[in-house]
Amino acid sequence: MMKKLLFGCLASLSFLSAMAQVKSPEQFLGYALGERFTPHHKVMDYYEHVASETGIVLQNYGQTYEMRPLVLAYVSTSENLKNLEQIRNNNLKRAGLQQGNPEGKEVAVVWLSYNVHGNESVSTEASMQTIYELLTDPAKKVWLENTLVIIDPCINPDGRERYVQWYNRVANQAYNPNPDALEHHEPWPGGRANHYLFDLNRDWAWQTQVESQQRLKEYNRWLPQVHVDFHEQGVDNPYYFAPAAEPLHEQITPWQREFQVTIGKNHAKYFDKEGWLYFTGEVFDLLYPSYGDTYPMYNGSIGMTYEQGGSGRAGLGIITELGDTLSLKDRIAHHYTTGISTVEISAQHAKRLLSEYQQFFKNSSSSPKGKYKSYVIKAENGSDKLKELTTWLDQLGIQYGQAAAGKSAKGFSYQSGGEESFTLSTRDVVINAYQPKSVLVQVLFEPKTQLADSLTYDITAWAVPYAQGLQAYALSEKIGTKAYEAPKVETLDSIQAAYAYVLNWQHHADARFLAELLQMGMIVRYASEPFSLDGRTFGRGSLVITRRGNESFGLKWFALVQETAKKHGRILYAAQTGFVDSGKDFGSESVRIIQAPKVALLAGDGTSSLSFGETWYYFEQELGYTVTVIDTDDFNRVNLSTYDVLILPDGYYGSFANENQLKSLSAWVQAGGKLILIDNALSAFAGKEGFDLSSYQDEEEKKLLEKKEKSYAEQNRLRVYANRERDGIKDFVGGGIFKLRMDNTHPLAFGYSSSYFTLKTNSDRYAYLNDGWNVGTFANAKANVSGFVGARVEERLNNTLVFGVQEKGRGQVIYLGDNPLFRAFWKNGRLLMDNALFFVGQ
Repeated sequence: MMKKLLFGCLASLSFLSAMAQVKSPEQFLGYALGERFTPHHKVMDYYEHVASETGIVLQNYGQTYEMRPLVLAYVSTSENLKNLEQIRNNNLKRAGLQQGNPEGKEVAVVWLSYNVHGNESVSTEASMQTIYELLTDPAKKVWLENTLVIIDPCINPDGRERYVQWYNRVANQAYNPNPDALEHHEPWPGGRANHYLFDLNRDWAWQTQVESQQRLKEYNRWLPQVHVDFHEQGVDNPYYFAPAAEPLHEQITPWQREFQVTIGKNHAKYFDKEGWLYFTGEVFDLLYPSYGDTYPMYNGSIGMTYEQGGSGRAGLGIITELGDTLSLKDRIAHHYTTGISTVEISAQHAKRLLSEYQQFFKNSSSSPKGKYKSYVIKAENGSDKLKELTTWLDQLGIQYGQAAAGKSAKGFSYQSGGEESFTLSTRDVVINAYQPKSVLVQVLFEPKTQLADSLTYDITAWAVPYAQGLQAYALSEKIGTKAYEAPKVETLDSIQAAYAYVLNWQHHADARFLAELLQMGMIVRYASEPFSLDGRTFGRGSLVITRRGNESFGLKWFALVQETAKKHGRILYAAQTGFVDSGKDFGSESVRIIQAPKVALLAGDGTSSLSFGETWYYFEQELGYTVTVIDTDDFNRVNLSTYDVLILPDGYYGSFANENQLKSLSAWVQAGGKLILIDNALSAFAGKEGFDLSSYQDEEEKKLLEKKEKSYAEQNRLRVYANRERDGIKDFVGGGIFKLRMDNTHPLAFGYSSSYFTLKTNSDRYAYLNDGWNVGTFANAKANVSGFVGARVEERLNNTLVFGVQEKGRGQVIYLGDNPLFRAFWKNGRLLMDNALFFVGQ
């Protein structure tokens, strides 16, 4: 049943008589929209007021990390609102996700999403004007006869409040439009992201954040015909609306393209009348699958981004480069206009929207467009990876099963990058393209992204088997399936007299288990060499938890280990002896004690708020391990000797990494500290005294590459101005996936095979370490397996370092040239960070 409203239910008064009681936003708030920013709780109060007076349905679908409510408003006629469940079921029947045919009245569903980026705060203000006009203007209410409008007034309340509270605190009584004024310069980290500083507009498909998980649960219960994501861009940019720019993914249908143009023309009619500037078909493409426009597109909707100039820099008003003042009232008017225009044009084309929507899903189930018709995830990936994958597939509503029969098969191997024969097992997970969510499946699993244009707005590769480290195959044939049965997990016998408990190190879930034990104060060891015991084999990194060293726990030790293992779903082997069959015995120096690290994480000016947020989220939500966040402004007042590990996320450390700071950090490492550098943080240390990191192997390589760069520069003298953007991307990496050679005998790579797929978002090159361990390296210039990489970049990356460890005195510097925690969806990278924390240097 549809969840009824917390704030109100269908009114007993008639729909029309209730209209007279609805207050405008100005009447309710006590100020006109655009005169100030409205705090989130007052926005919620206004929606509650509208619901109580009109009978629209409000639904509280969850809350943020900071416990602010997430709300949907269902707006339509009283008749349609009484039949919400039927409308929803009809939608799912058209999509083939429910049995039967649609019944009753045909109603198109338009979903309007506001304020996914917190400091793009105009859209929440516009949402209040939009809902008021839809319910009180007789000309607009007509559209609701065949249209249900779902409004999410604020997707990102935590980010919005961070911005609004800051702005209301610093703004002058009368706003100052001078761009130099404080009110136009947000402090770090800004209000764009959510509590953990994730960009929620990049999280639609991955659903790593609680806001995304709760919203997508509701979105997938409806799957609307039209979805709009309201945004803001630079102050000086005119308004952007559909149609979108190339590249449009090849799976996007002619109808979806056509209706984007139809909507755009309707908007243009209103903008032309007012003389407002706008642009279409530029910048904002439809490729990366985790946007608020592409995810709906790949789920049968007409997905669109609308971009108003302004963002956090604009405040209540700012002078643009043309000398005009762009006010919040202007911005509200523009977003209100496109929102209303979207409802209007959707109502006019409701019947066609519904029929094309139904055809989209029919084609998906009967004749999927893509090359590959089945994706096989091998059972050998292990229960942890399979559980993580299937849980995520369930969140997306993607159907899967197990192979109905074992046989020999042939398909594209994600691991080798070519066609291979393999044995299909009845334990393998199979995802068929013949299903309603076919387009989404093919986009998310496509081995190599098809690019109609290399000028893109975001990363150009994301294939799930690479991101999750899965042994998998893509097949051009349909594989028959049976119902999926999760692998049966052994239970640990309650053996009180165990000499030690042993756990193979294979997955991030093992690190969560280790983290909890260490924080209990338990002594845990790890094997630096493989060993066998009682016919079982254990790899490098395997955890060994002995009674010896844990005597302080007394008899509780057995129960604590077993209870913690059960909590984390770990399968421990109860060893009755420390005398191994092969390898090193448990008392060997090769079986090393893991000292619980005291970890500091740098934040603040100079650091990337997104990279910091990913790392913070990793510690708090994924690892469950204590981390101390230190601001760059406070760093020199901190006694660094109280910490074992310091992490510098991606960032631009020019002023922070001065000569004195580098000397201080070098001395701290020398004394036993562990410095972990991520992504662009490496550049601040390259070529600096005490750090074995350089862009070039030697002077000869430097001269050779500089000679090539000079040659490129000479060729560029006669470049064509019109081609300037395309010429520039020759040095650009568009979020491409690369295959690395891994030294998995080094603690940084424990648990991995001899190769690793990394997501590269920069074109930085670093030479092999001369006096260190080159753990993850580019074997050759053709390591790119998917996504765009500029022609010059490939050549520069030949024989270079990505992941390495420099031993320095009693400490280490760990170089992570690519971010292993990128957006928390690159799950296969977490083990690198786990290893860096717990194994390297122990």
